[in-house]
Amino acid sequence: MNLIAQVAMAAAETEHHGNVALETVIFGVIAAIIFAFLGLVTLSYRNVANRHSAKAEAWAAKHGKDGHGAGHGH
Repeated sequence: MNLIAQVAMAAAETEHHGNVALETVIFGVIAAIIFAFLGLVTLSYRNVANRHSAKAEAWAAKHGKDGHGAGHGH
């Protein structure tokens, strides 16, 4: 047996044919955890404007109902 045949046999013995989909499922789990965390961060900003409704009402009373000067670009 020559060297090339020995290397080919050694490579064939060390190959492993597992379930590739099962081996890569951890990437999906990590992505799901990251998206869940980002979803919780987004959800934490829900209804923020209503938490400070007293300030908003005070500002509206002081500046009138037209809202001139409110928001970006005005």
